[in-house]
Amino acid sequence: MSSSQIASPEIPLGIARLSPFRLVKRVLPRGLFWRSLIIIVAPVVLLQAIVSYVFFERDVDTTTRWMARDVAADVGFLVAIEDNTAPAERASLRQLSARMLGYEVRFLPGQKLPAQRPRHRFTSIDAALDAVIEQQLGGGRHFRSRRVGNDRVGISVEVHDGVLDMIVPRNRMFVSKPDIFILWMVGSAFMLTGIAIVFLRNQVRPIERLSLAADAFGKGRAVPDFKPYGASEVRRAARAFLTMRERIERHVQQRTEMLAGVSHDLKTPLTRMKLSLAMMDESADIAALREDIAEMEHMLDEYLEFARGESGEQAVPTELNELVRDAAHAAARARSAEDGRVAVILPEAIVVTARRNALKRCIINIVDNALKFGTKISVTLQRMPRHAEIVVDDNGPGIPESAREEAFRPFHRLDQGRNLQTGGVGLGLAIARDVARAHGGDIVLDTSPTGGLRAIIRLPI
Repeated sequence: MSSSQIASPEIPLGIARLSPFRLVKRVLPRGLFWRSLIIIVAPVVLLQAIVSYVFFERDVDTTTRWMARDVAADVGFLVAIEDNTAPAERASLRQLSARMLGYEVRFLPGQKLPAQRPRHRFTSIDAALDAVIEQQLGGGRHFRSRRVGNDRVGISVEVHDGVLDMIVPRNRMFVSKPDIFILWMVGSAFMLTGIAIVFLRNQVRPIERLSLAADAFGKGRAVPDFKPYGASEVRRAARAFLTMRERIERHVQQRTEMLAGVSHDLKTPLTRMKLSLAMMDESADIAALREDIAEMEHMLDEYLEFARGESGEQAVPTELNELVRDAAHAAARARSAEDGRVAVILPEAIVVTARRNALKRCIINIVDNALKFGTKISVTLQRMPRHAEIVVDDNGPGIPESAREEAFRPFHRLDQGRNLQTGGVGLGLAIARDVARAHGGDIVLDTSPTGGLRAIIRLPI
């Protein structure tokens, strides 16, 4: 059988995509500060976990077992005295042993211990103590160990004529309380984490300011107080941003000045032509020339408006409800639309930081395009979690989905379906999108529920 005939097991697509690296990416935070903090704190926590394991499982446990053997030897010695010494001498030897060893020793005559010891001990060290004592005394002798308060351990051993009860200080068989060690470990971890947070915050803050400055510049807002500071790499990135901003502003200014100069130079001969035509006798040719000159003036105004954009206007807090209503009514008046043709639906007040005149021109262009081809226009303002949407619907012929992006190309006319720039020079939507993106938003086209075109202007709040 060839290898091509061997059926390979099919792996579900969801399982194939579920790689450990993708799971880690989903769990990890997205911010640079928190990721850097994890990079610093995670090794510290891992190191402390390893040290704690070695300390408790190796050092503490081993040392405690050796200390327990010493106590078990003392217990065996005291039991041997009870078993192998005359009754008259036991009391004095018992007192001497208690004084020398630092134990409390009592003899309980005539008592017996149960044959079975409790199965459940408090800790593994308690169980180890029982094992060491049993090994020291032998398996045939009954004994019990118990806790007496927080700092002592009681050990009772059955002898030939009673029970020998000993109270042993806990520090004689256990290492000093591990909670002090845990306190030092946790305290040092918090101290290192606090230092890391302060250090990382100072390192990440310049990056955050650079991000905010770039975002504000992308939305057309002035950032006059931004200066490079922080690490050398961040300073280089900030200086590169400032250089880029200067180049963009210089390019926009040069473009505006060039087209303004061209417009001014062309309007001068057009004015002379208009004066010459005004002095001529009226005829069909003269009327046609007047229309051509008027169209050329309109084209020059459109070119200049496109080049100027929103330069020179400062972004200020603007009540979007009022701006949308004024823009819709202005577009309707310009088209001499009858009452009721444009319906404006506004929610509660929404305030955005925007260049008022530029944004108004953007909305007017969108509504004007809808009025060219629709008989019923609705302009709706709605608030989203992070942005506001101005939705313009019409019942016109609409635009095919494949041609919607071409409608935003400057000086471009659609030849099929619906020509959004009929009567213009192909700059209406281009200017509108340019203004929306300069505010950090965008314009998208979709199919309207009324069958025509839906234009959505998205603006960040």
